[in-house]
Amino acid sequence: MPSTVQRVTALREIEVKPVSFEDTSIAFSSQSNSKLRKTYWLFALMNKGWLVNLGTFFIKIALKLKLPIKLLVKNTIFEQFCGGETIRDCEKTIQHLHNAHVGTILDYSVEGEESEKCFDDTTLEILRTIERASESSEIPFSVFKVTGIASTELLEAVQIGDSLNKEQKAQFELVLQRVDTLCRRAYERNVRIFIDAEESWIQDTIDTLAYEMMDRYNHERPVVYNTYQMYRWESLDHLRRDVQEARAKGYFLGAKLVRGAYLEKERLRAHEEEYQDPIQPTKDDTDRDFNLAIDFCLENRDVVSICLGTHNEYSCQYCIQCMKQLGIAPGDPHIYFAQLLGMSDNISFNLANAGYNVAKYVPYGPVEAVMPYLFRRADENKSIAGQSSREFTLVSNELARRKGCRR
Repeated sequence: MPSTVQRVTALREIEVKPVSFEDTSIAFSSQSNSKLRKTYWLFALMNKGWLVNLGTFFIKIALKLKLPIKLLVKNTIFEQFCGGETIRDCEKTIQHLHNAHVGTILDYSVEGEESEKCFDDTTLEILRTIERASESSEIPFSVFKVTGIASTELLEAVQIGDSLNKEQKAQFELVLQRVDTLCRRAYERNVRIFIDAEESWIQDTIDTLAYEMMDRYNHERPVVYNTYQMYRWESLDHLRRDVQEARAKGYFLGAKLVRGAYLEKERLRAHEEEYQDPIQPTKDDTDRDFNLAIDFCLENRDVVSICLGTHNEYSCQYCIQCMKQLGIAPGDPHIYFAQLLGMSDNISFNLANAGYNVAKYVPYGPVEAVMPYLFRRADENKSIAGQSSREFTLVSNELARRKGCRR
């Protein structure tokens, strides 16, 4: 396998379309003028941080008081970032994305449940997403969060090595059974499945479950994917270690690379409980390790399949160039890009148009139950430097382009 330096000095030319993330005619080609104007006004509002804070505050109060705001939420932020309340509701979105050669990742986004019945119900719903994914190529992956099928307190107790009582041992045995049920069904139906990353104080437990499932189901092909949060300073070393382990045990490693979603919570907890901050010192350190992880995975693609879960344009372009230098075709089935529904359409649709494998996370679930997810999306657009402004500018440019075309 050539080194990075060798690749730079000896490029292998293959037919690769240049990808411009500025081409709004492709990014928004499937959106009507009325839908685009609605998106424009939504991001215009989300571009004002104080308004996001105020709106989130009042929606939370309204939900607590059971005020009739569901229709308002459903027709605005829910419509932008979610596929619907059920899998059936998502079918229109699935087809819409498929028409643009973009896959769907059905993400049952109900959060905050704690009872064993709720965990069992969530497991059954995720099984339904696996069944739906097995029916066509429109859905290349399924996904689940371990905290959707297990208690956070239990996962943390296992991670810190607490002595579990009889009830806790029985509960954790159920967790193991649920995880195995999902991964086994994915294997049987030939569906790839992501295990999402979560907070550092439960991530070691999740990692252990993921590697056990890979050793069980990934010997023939990559089925189970673990998620690496590159804003953690130890993640790149963990990725290298895990590839070595996969080689030694003879299974394929599935790796979803993300930057991370719990920065403020992680730093606050580390400060309050006085342990080493697990987060990289700077954003530049995170970006560096993310791109080094791309290099490493592509150079070890005989054993690693990756999905880049990112809204970062540079990292997407970086991966494209690395693929070109290594002679990897855009449609290589072991390399995917993924973004969230309602965000970064300029990346998703332009990549797909150029022949790369792309999928959108499509969250769904009852409106009230997915509100924590929606609050995070609103906050993310506000807190990621320039995210709302970027989305707003792109939509504005497309509206201006369409207006000019009519003259």
